[in-house]
Amino acid sequence: MKEIQAYIKKNEARFLDELFELIRIPSISSSSEHKADMIRCAECWQKNLLAAGADKAEVVPTDGNPVVYGEKIIDKKLPVVLVYGHYDVMPIDPIGEWKSQPFEPEIRDGKIFARGADDDKGQSFIHAKAFEFLTKTDSLPCNVKFMIEGEEEIGSQSLAKWCTKNKKLLQADVILLSDTSMIDRDVPSITCGLRGLAYLEVEVKSANRDLHSGHYGGAVANPINVLAKMIASLTDAKGRIKIKGFYKDVVRLSDDKRKELNMAPFNLKEYRKALDIADICGEEGYTTIERTGIRPSLDVCGIWGGYTGESAKTVIPSTAYAKISMRLVPNQNHLKIAQLFQKHFESIAPECVKVKVTNLHGGQGYVAPTDSPAYMAASKALQDVYGKKPVPVRSGGSIPIISTFEEILGIKSIMMGFGLSSDAIHSPNENFPIYNFHKGIEAVALFYRYFADLMKK
Repeated sequence: MKEIQAYIKKNEARFLDELFELIRIPSISSSSEHKADMIRCAECWQKNLLAAGADKAEVVPTDGNPVVYGEKIIDKKLPVVLVYGHYDVMPIDPIGEWKSQPFEPEIRDGKIFARGADDDKGQSFIHAKAFEFLTKTDSLPCNVKFMIEGEEEIGSQSLAKWCTKNKKLLQADVILLSDTSMIDRDVPSITCGLRGLAYLEVEVKSANRDLHSGHYGGAVANPINVLAKMIASLTDAKGRIKIKGFYKDVVRLSDDKRKELNMAPFNLKEYRKALDIADICGEEGYTTIERTGIRPSLDVCGIWGGYTGESAKTVIPSTAYAKISMRLVPNQNHLKIAQLFQKHFESIAPECVKVKVTNLHGGQGYVAPTDSPAYMAASKALQDVYGKKPVPVRSGGSIPIISTFEEILGIKSIMMGFGLSSDAIHSPNENFPIYNFHKGIEAVALFYRYFADLMKK
C-alpha cells in the first residue's frame, strides 16, 4: 500500500491536471447543443486510457453518444474485470448558485468544485489512475476492460443495444464501478442495492391560448391550479403513493433485514443540520435509511407554466407541465409502473382539461450479492485502506444500466463508491474531496490483487 501512496504523491499534480482537462469539457448529454462536446470528452478518455497502459482504446459509435472501450489483456486464462463509468454530466442550472464556474475546476478546502467532479468524471478517473499504477509498476494481476459511456444521465438510452451487439467483446467475471457514495469520509461502504426509476413528463392543457385572468378567471380551468391539485393527490397523509397497484410487487424486508440495514451509522440531527431543514418527512413507519433504500418514492423534479418574468402579467396559462420521478425498489418493473402512473393520472384529470403523459426514461432496481469473490475483494481492499470493515448499504439512487448489464451480459456488478452526501451531485457547487480521490485509487488498486487471488481458489 505504501508503494501506491508514493505513486499517488509523486503524480498528484499530473493526475489533477488530467482530470481537470476532462472536467473542462461541458459534456451535458441532455442538451443537443453539446453533441460535439460529448465526442471531445470521449476522445479525451481514449487518450487517458492509452496513456494509462491500455493495449487499445477506441471511441465506438452507438445510436447516441459514443462509448469509449479500452482493454489490457495480459493472459486470457486470468480473470477479467470490466470497469464501467460515464463521462456525461448533469446540466448546470441554476447557474447563479455556483460559487465558481461549473466547468472551470477550482480547489477549495481540499475539494474539487466543478460539474462532474464527483459524478462521474472524478470517480471514474480513480479507476484510470489505479489501472495506471498497476501497469506502470508491472503489477496488474488480471485482465481489464473499460466501458465509459456518455448517456447515463439520460437513462443510458443507447447502451443496452450496444452491449447486446458486443456481448463477446464485453465478456468478464465482474463489472466494477464507482458511481455511488460512502457513508462518511472515514466510514467506507459498498453499495449492494439500488432503486429503480420511472421518469415521466405530464402536460395539462385547458384553453387554446393564454387568457386574461380578469375576463376568464373563475370560468375557465387554470392548468397550473389543476396540475397542483392532481400532484397533491398522488400521495396521502402517511406518505404512501395512491396509484392503484403501485405496491403490488414491492418486497417487504424481514425485521432482521431491516434491523441490519439500520445498523449503518446515521445521525438524524446532523442530517437535518446539513440540509438546513427543521424535520424530515416520508412514508410513515420507516426510518430515513429505509425510506431512501428499500421503499419507493414519488417526487416532482420540475414544474412550470404561465408567466414567471419580472413584474406582473395577469394571464391564465393554456398549459402547465411537470416532470415526475418515481424511485422504485427491486421487483418493481419501471415500464409497468409508468403505465400504472399514466392510467391513474389520466383518470384523476377533470373534464375541463386535457392530459398528456410521456415516459422519458427508466430502469430496474438492483441487488448485489455480498458473498461473491468480487464483494469480498472490495471489502478487504476498503478495510486495508480505511482501517475498518466497510458497511453494505442500499442506495436511494438509481443506475438503471446496472440491472441491464446483468440481464444482457449475465455479469454482476460491484459498486465501490467514494462520493459523499455533501458532494452536491446534480446540484450547484458539486465537489469531490481530493482525499477521497486518493483513497479510491488505493482501494481500487488493491481490489485487483485480492480479486485475482480469490478467483484462483
